[in-house]
Amino acid sequence: MNPARTGRVVVLWCAFLLVHLVTAWTGWLYPSQPMGDVVLVYEPWASSALSGGAIVGVTETWVYPQLGLVPMLVAKVAAAPLVPLLGVAGAYLVAWAVLVTAVGALAFGVLLGRSPTRPRRAAAWFWCAAVLLLGPIAMYRLDALTVPIAVIGGLWLASRPAVAAALLTVGAWIKIWPGALVLAALVAGRERIRMLLAAAAVTAAVIVGLLLLGADAEVFGFLTEQTGRGLQIEAVAATPFLWMAVAGAARIEYSFEILTFQIRASGADAVSTALTPLMVLVVAAVTALAVVKALRGAAFARLFPPSALTLVAALIVTNKVGSPQFQTWLLAPLILWIVFDGPRSRIPAVIVLALCGLTCLIYPLAYDALLAAEPLAVALLTARNLLLVVLLVVGIRALARVPSARPSRTRK
Repeated sequence: MNPARTGRVVVLWCAFLLVHLVTAWTGWLYPSQPMGDVVLVYEPWASSALSGGAIVGVTETWVYPQLGLVPMLVAKVAAAPLVPLLGVAGAYLVAWAVLVTAVGALAFGVLLGRSPTRPRRAAAWFWCAAVLLLGPIAMYRLDALTVPIAVIGGLWLASRPAVAAALLTVGAWIKIWPGALVLAALVAGRERIRMLLAAAAVTAAVIVGLLLLGADAEVFGFLTEQTGRGLQIEAVAATPFLWMAVAGAARIEYSFEILTFQIRASGADAVSTALTPLMVLVVAAVTALAVVKALRGAAFARLFPPSALTLVAALIVTNKVGSPQFQTWLLAPLILWIVFDGPRSRIPAVIVLALCGLTCLIYPLAYDALLAAEPLAVALLTARNLLLVVLLVVGIRALARVPSARPSRTRK
């Protein structure tokens, strides 16, 4: 590697570490407890499992896939030496931030390699900018650990398809969304059987392990738990109801069952019920379009990125939840799009960066105002949600424009 390229790599690594240090620190400074889930939910779950109490996903139904408990346990063990200095909560927060940074650094290293190309350097800068704009929510949520797993898996799809599919499936057993990348890879890739077998092997291993631990109906409890949710205030479909709340025609209430704020209004339950089948229909339509392109011989580098991003965007836009950490889901598809097909990734990349900035303004900075249904906060969320719809449309348009391979015709 020449000195100039070495210098660029060193600058990128410095940027990565500085961004994560700043982002981790802002979690201690910003309002609305942006680190709340880590200390109020993750740490008690880990403590219960390690002390012989209830094990979420095994002895009781859980809202997350079961491998999501693993990083919580790792952070708990790593935090133990720090407890005398920082207390239980402080030690766990520091351990969590270090864990997220370490796993992210592993993926960052895979992205850059020894001699990164210009697209890979651009993807690295995008990653740093997105984390900085998104703020503490980019680190202090379980989703933060699935992003680097998805990045590594996506980067290895062409060279190590079976390993890549296995990694992405592991990610899906932590949080569901990387399953969208598995689906996109199966459609766009050329090693479909190997990837499908790898994904099936990981899933089978997880299920067998859970059954051996004593799980029963809890194995797929994370799916049934989602269906019973109401309409969360940050969901795209909740936007009209928030304006009703501004006018006094709807209420924002806290659900102690799923630990989130939901809309209470006439018609909200019906919209919430309709969103799950709508999600299935939209995902099926996007997948069908990608399949048509694949059957016509579209190149993997052109087909996979818009397929992955559009599927992930569809999961967010049609979701009844809409938590701020959902924006992290968009980072991996965009990083991969920049690497595989840089020139066509610019517009979606700008949109995602804008989404990250708007999301941070909403949560945690203006969240109290949002809970009070103040017009400015609701307007910010409305702009964010409209931009999510725009991203979905941009993704569908990019997918529709993926060129088909022209079969060569030779005459004897």
